[in-house]
Amino acid sequence: MDGGGTESGAVHDDGAERPGAIGAVVGDDHVRPEQVRGEALKERVYATFTGLAIVLVQLQSVDHLEDAGLVAAELAVGILAISAAGFAADVISFVSVHSRFPHAREVRIMLRIAASAIASAGVPVVLLLLAAFGVVELEPALRAGTVVYLVTLGLIAYFGVRRTKAPWWKQLVALAALMAVGLSVILIQLAAHGH
Repeated sequence: MDGGGTESGAVHDDGAERPGAIGAVVGDDHVRPEQVRGEALKERVYATFTGLAIVLVQLQSVDHLEDAGLVAAELAVGILAISAAGFAADVISFVSVHSRFPHAREVRIMLRIAASAIASAGVPVVLLLLAAFGVVELEPALRAGTVVYLVTLGLIAYFGVRRTKAPWWKQLVALAALMAVGLSVILIQLAAHGH
């Protein structure tokens, strides 16, 4: 939730304000589901990149880790923190743009968007909890969590590109570009979290 997600729509000739990007509409009580889905997907991508960075950093130092439960907690707290930051950014930008606090319905939409980001940690946290209870070893759990995150990002990019209805070769170029951007984000996060 970069703040742009709650900006107001255009003011039309009749002076009425139209939907903001979070799907809540100021004035006409209409929700645009595609905007809510878009915001939720964006938050899930943010959280997935964050979770992937946490898991990769832990994997790099797996020999020094003793408690898989603490690793699971670190991942859960990291995802919760990015989700809470996104929610706070949405509220702050909403107040700034609309000069009022969001109504209960708008807050529920923002919370639903934040919850989609939290959900991104589900499978990796479960894998790490299994390691904490001795069902699997920590290193394979971290590797499996990495695969889950990478597959999630790949599927989001693939289905996003497929929906463009562009020729196959343009879709392939777009997918390659998204993968390159994703890889650079992962490398930057690894560099930031690895020190």
